[in-house]
Amino acid sequence: MAAPARKKKRWKERPDDHDYPAAEDYLSLVTSAATAKKLARRLRSVPLVHRKAKDLLRASRLPLLAPDNFHVSKDLKKVAEGRLLSPVLLVRGTLRPEVPLIVADGYHRICASYHLDEDADIPCRIADLTPA
Repeated sequence: MAAPARKKKRWKERPDDHDYPAAEDYLSLVTSAATAKKLARRLRSVPLVHRKAKDLLRASRLPLLAPDNFHVSKDLKKVAEGRLLSPVLLVRGTLRPEVPLIVADGYHRICASYHLDEDADIPCRIADLTPA
C-alpha cells in the first residue's frame, strides 16, 4: 500500500501584522470604533484553530467569489508560487440575526482556498463578539 500523498502547506502559522488593522477597519463599519478596537485586540490573543472553507462561507453567509476576482486570483497565484497565505480573522457572534460569523479579514483567502479544495482546513483566529 502506497503512503498517502502529503498535502502542500498553504498557510502561515500566524496572521500577518497588517491583517489586524485591516480587520479593525472593517469591523468599525459594522460596530462602534471602540468595539472594533477591542475585537482586533482580542483576535491577537486567541489561539489558531482550523475550519473548512465551505463551513466558513456558510456561517458567514458570504457568497463564493469567482477565481477570476482580482484578489482571489492574487491569492491563487501566491499558492501556485508556493507562497503561504495568512490565516483569516473571524468574529463569532450575532451583530445581525442572519450573520452569525463575521470575516474580519481573509474573505478572498477563504474563497481562494475553496477553489483549491473546499474541504481543506483553513487556520483562523476566532474572537467572540462578547467574551465568555
